[in-house]
Amino acid sequence: MIDVQITRKQREADGIYSFELAAVDRSVLPPFSAGSHIDVHLPNGLVRQYSLCNHPEERHRYQIGVLLDPNSRGGSKGMHEVVKEGSTLRISEPRNLFPLEHEAAYSFLFAGGIGITPILCMAERLANAGKAFELHYCGRSASGMAFVERLRESGFATCVHFHRDDGESIQRLNTARVLANADPSHHLYVCGPTGFMEHVLGTAREQGWQDAQLHREYFAAAPTGAADSDSFEIQLASSGLRLRVPADRSVADVLLDAGVDVPLSCEQGICGTCITRVLEGVPDHRDMFMTDAEHARNDQFTPCCSRAKSALLVLDL
Repeated sequence: MIDVQITRKQREADGIYSFELAAVDRSVLPPFSAGSHIDVHLPNGLVRQYSLCNHPEERHRYQIGVLLDPNSRGGSKGMHEVVKEGSTLRISEPRNLFPLEHEAAYSFLFAGGIGITPILCMAERLANAGKAFELHYCGRSASGMAFVERLRESGFATCVHFHRDDGESIQRLNTARVLANADPSHHLYVCGPTGFMEHVLGTAREQGWQDAQLHREYFAAAPTGAADSDSFEIQLASSGLRLRVPADRSVADVLLDAGVDVPLSCEQGICGTCITRVLEGVPDHRDMFMTDAEHARNDQFTPCCSRAKSALLVLDL
């Protein structure tokens, strides 16, 4: 863990603030690569993940952008309303679940809304490395798009294309046209709302792109209702303790109530922090972190959101 201080808090767009974080002792921060994120431990006890959006060569600061979610569970609201310049927080070292393929001959970057944060960092890294790319930044309106001036004043401004829902039709994103003529040496990166990402990825597949060329980052998992979640039991291998998981509660909640320490971060199956080994039983995987091959092995699962297809799961706890 790293103790940091908020050295700058700045409004970037409607509902979006950027935060610059420096080590409390002003020491050099751990290195990171484009696409990395950090876990931010908030004063209210919540832990939230935010992508780093400054240049990867900067070691004196980290920069994140935070959108105020109208349905905030306390994370973005805490960042906007409680965290001020001068506030101190604890953060994790950077992790990268959304890395660039540096051997790509050409990169297509797509950002929707606050999804610009990791994409901006990628663009700066690609430009610095002399790599060919183009960036498509989509937003509902100009007032809600962050870091626009930074992009327009950058050395790669000619590679950036802005698309607004409230703008003239000629400037709106024609995804199929952009992604026509798929080439195996090209790679695509997309971040933003789930619907936006599914549109970009689905269009790419229709144009002949292969899954190995497609890279995405999720800010939130797709919602799953409790109605399709039957209750089941879990058993701790170390003690034999059995616990019932009702339809309206997660495995992680039940474990925590029983005094079993489970590391949690996103609580939506995105980050992989809580992955737990499964010794017996068949999990019902609902995360977006593990691959299809990892799901098929059924030897681990994410207790924050995944459930069980069998009546009992024996966990390596």
